[in-house]
Amino acid sequence: MYDAFETTLHPLFADLPFNVTEENIQARVRGTLLMALSNKFGHILLNTTNKSEMSVGYGTLYGDMCGGLSVLGDVYKTEIYELVKYINKDAEIVPHNTIVKPPSAELRPGQKDSDSLPPYELLDPLLFQYIECRQGPRELVKTGFDEALVKRVLKMVNINEFKREQAAPVLRVSSKGFGMGRRMPIVGKYLS
Repeated sequence: MYDAFETTLHPLFADLPFNVTEENIQARVRGTLLMALSNKFGHILLNTTNKSEMSVGYGTLYGDMCGGLSVLGDVYKTEIYELVKYINKDAEIVPHNTIVKPPSAELRPGQKDSDSLPPYELLDPLLFQYIECRQGPRELVKTGFDEALVKRVLKMVNINEFKREQAAPVLRVSSKGFGMGRRMPIVGKYLS
């Protein structure tokens, strides 16, 4: 299916190098397959985007962001690892390899989330302070976050509001979930 897209788009893309465009096509092919199965068999597709990814826009609209309900959209990536530890406390339900391999969108060989994002151990506490605690950039820097990291992450959060507007409804488990819990203008110029 991906090859069919590549063939169709080749006259338009000509000899342009592989980039995020082709990666997004792969994610959209996967999303289309899952949505087709959902439609055919009358099931709801559960979206697995987590709060870290959703916050910074690390997801493909109509691709890995497909789904009728987001079950992890209010759970940070580092919290997911804690959930998995709990789920696996008596038996290996989530495969060990899934837990220990570096997080990746798996859209190109050797890809890791850390190629595009700060490590989740740094990202998640910053996002928590910004989203749940409503700290602005000055407060975040005062509390010890690196200024360049703060600017980078807050810019990612703010420019990706349009993706969150189109995301599946999120099951809320925190004090400040996306959707009805946190409404921001899509074209806001704050912090830009």
